[in-house]
Amino acid sequence: MNTALQSSSRNVWRLAAAFAFAALFCAILLGGVSAWLLGSVAIVGLSATALTFNFHMPAAFIRLFAIGRTAARYGERLAGHKAALADQVVHRVELFAAMAAAPAVRRAGWQLGDDARLADYLDDVEDLDYAKLRAGLPALTLGCGLAVLVAASAMLAPLSLLPIVLLVLAILFAGNRVAKAGAMAWERARSLRRDGASRLGAAMASAVPLKAERAWSGECAEALAALSRADGALLALRRLQAGLDMIGAAFGPAAGISVMAAAWHAGRQGTELLLPMLLAFSWLAFGETMNGASRMLVAMLRRNAAGAEIGQWTRVASAGRPELAPGEVEPRLLRHGALQRRAPDGRAIGTPISVLLARGQPTVLVGASGSGKTSLLKQISGWIGEDALAAGDRILSAGERRALSALVLHDAVILEDTVRANLFAGDVPDAALWRALEAVEMDGRIREAGGLDAWIRQDSFSLGEVQRINLARAWLSSRPLVLLDEPTEHLDNAQGERILGRLLARLSDRIVVVSTHRATPPGDARTVELQP
Repeated sequence: MNTALQSSSRNVWRLAAAFAFAALFCAILLGGVSAWLLGSVAIVGLSATALTFNFHMPAAFIRLFAIGRTAARYGERLAGHKAALADQVVHRVELFAAMAAAPAVRRAGWQLGDDARLADYLDDVEDLDYAKLRAGLPALTLGCGLAVLVAASAMLAPLSLLPIVLLVLAILFAGNRVAKAGAMAWERARSLRRDGASRLGAAMASAVPLKAERAWSGECAEALAALSRADGALLALRRLQAGLDMIGAAFGPAAGISVMAAAWHAGRQGTELLLPMLLAFSWLAFGETMNGASRMLVAMLRRNAAGAEIGQWTRVASAGRPELAPGEVEPRLLRHGALQRRAPDGRAIGTPISVLLARGQPTVLVGASGSGKTSLLKQISGWIGEDALAAGDRILSAGERRALSALVLHDAVILEDTVRANLFAGDVPDAALWRALEAVEMDGRIREAGGLDAWIRQDSFSLGEVQRINLARAWLSSRPLVLLDEPTEHLDNAQGERILGRLLARLSDRIVVVSTHRATPPGDARTVELQP
């Protein structure tokens, strides 16, 4: 699936690049032909040639280039955003998988790990998703346009290259300064924002004791001061951008004046100035694109910072043997004689228990809230601890069990994406997706929302509807070990029993573990009572 998406994305990026070049080409020629027409009119207006001068052809070209520039810009935006959205599918699957596999996350209680970094993480994913659209594609067209105009200037007005080259060097120098100082400012802003948000969250969570100690105002003030310093760091970056933009804004007019001055110095007058005038106004039109140089540079800075931050998750691999690919092992039985239950932070919970999980016979973990049901599911699936479980004559490490497990947690998350993407089964036919939605009694609601390609988000559904989408993911999973955490939570008893019955029948050829504190276990299930 990823290969097909990447191939399709490359084709759309090529189309977007073609539109971008067309837009730049039309913009340059629009300015040049307009100036050429004005100059021609000024010259022939002083002679009898004015009676025979054809105004219609250049005027038609001006209209053509104006329409072409507008159409190409819209085409570039449509194709570019389509390509960026296609890249998101591949990027986000890889990033979420890498982040979820990191040891630091497996020790955390929440699905995505350290929630203090969630805001930065989401920003980083967006910066990586749109880096090519915000920086790569504009930089490519800018470089190509600059090369063409420099070559034209070398032929028509060679002396103009000296000031043009000096201007380019000035922009490169300022850009390098912005890159170095901007990287430090952006990293400082991220650090201060994270620290301020963490302190403010901690203060809000401990408002009562802090107020009793008369420390609440001070903690809030320090948190807000950190956020204010983060804004100050970003303001410093904006000032650096303004300096670069000022040089970029002067580039087009200065280059145009240089061309005309060089042509005049070479002795060209009258009609001989028409071609240099066309080139000069082409430089003026090109200068408009230079105004976006600072935004492109900042997009690159953000992309690099995001890549470094995400790299902390993707470069850290779990110790032990390589993880298995789904389908390589199909265990019929998992067992551990004395598994010490552990909390997400690694501390022991209760006394060791005997674990025996068999294919075709669901295991139900029963216990009150806080008894460690969710933690045990994570431990069995390899997301907490490094315990080894026996599967026949083979010992499965935590990493190997992660590759074989579908862990469906009760605190389900809906991604801001299509229904199809939220089912995590992109290579499954539509008919199978609808059967899964029908099994969890969500087919009618999804049709109302607009079908499988409807764009949804977390607040589009109630807690019960989100839970049922979560169970549809379990229905569509092909993993041999399926762990369901409170699958009937947020559902009424009758509906919960119906859906769970269908799901267990669907997964009758798998090892299934269900945690619950209120649902009646199926008659053929093996029940394990958990105590806090």
